[in-house]
Amino acid sequence: MVARSVAELRHERRAVAIGTFDGVHLGHRRVLEAAVAAGLTPTVVTFDPHPRIAFGYEVELLTTLRRRLELITDVGIEDALVVEFDLDVARLEPEEFVEQVLRPIGTEVVVAGADFRFGRGRAGDLGLLRRLGVDARTVPLVENVSSSKIRDLLRAGEVDRAAKLLGRPPEVEGTVVAGDARGGTLGFPTANLRLEPDLLVPAYGIYAGAAEGHRAAVSIGTNPHYGGAERRVEAHLLDFEGDLYGLRLVVELWRRLRDEQSFSSEEELVAQIGRDVEETRRAEAPS
Repeated sequence: MVARSVAELRHERRAVAIGTFDGVHLGHRRVLEAAVAAGLTPTVVTFDPHPRIAFGYEVELLTTLRRRLELITDVGIEDALVVEFDLDVARLEPEEFVEQVLRPIGTEVVVAGADFRFGRGRAGDLGLLRRLGVDARTVPLVENVSSSKIRDLLRAGEVDRAAKLLGRPPEVEGTVVAGDARGGTLGFPTANLRLEPDLLVPAYGIYAGAAEGHRAAVSIGTNPHYGGAERRVEAHLLDFEGDLYGLRLVVELWRRLRDEQSFSSEEELVAQIGRDVEETRRAEAPS
């Protein structure tokens, strides 16, 4: 799905889900599915950058905009309007948001959770939309599911618990860049990922996961055995041959295997990596 502006979207009868949808977790999916079920063109109105980032707050995002739109498409949404969130947008009164963003694309139905708010000072809600002639439908919240809770679980390395709230394995996403090639020397070549700066990186450690249709043993941390200080995210794709440099890689994290650590010798390090690889072969994706 291609992100479009108000000017690029045709005016047609639309059922719209509005929000940041960071992570596209189970609660978000329920809202998106309600837009699909409404019987009109299912559409998402979302924001980039994240509103809290625009206000100067630090936010560790669960997904890039590109990945967010891919996951939204998977639910069945056909169109996406990405609103560039700046201070001018933040100052829009709710009525102005409706007239400048929702009506021009043909919005007839808006679906959202009961706690949905929009417009300047978060003054708009579903009741206001109804008074303005929009068919605003309340979608029940999914209990105990939120982007904040998922962030807390990932910071603790609890990727399996985070997966239950996401409805899918959590991921790290980045572009494959040149590293120090030490993994290849040890017999376990890795793809070194450069991540966008606002993305959340889970707790340091070694994980079992998958990427590009292959299981992957993933290292997140500073490589303490070699005295590293810079954070790195590296994935060894099992039974993979090929060149990934310059490509975008989305890596699923299934299970945290252990802490990162130093070893008394390189032989011990290689032996442990071998055990990590075997554990990765036996690992199962979270359900």
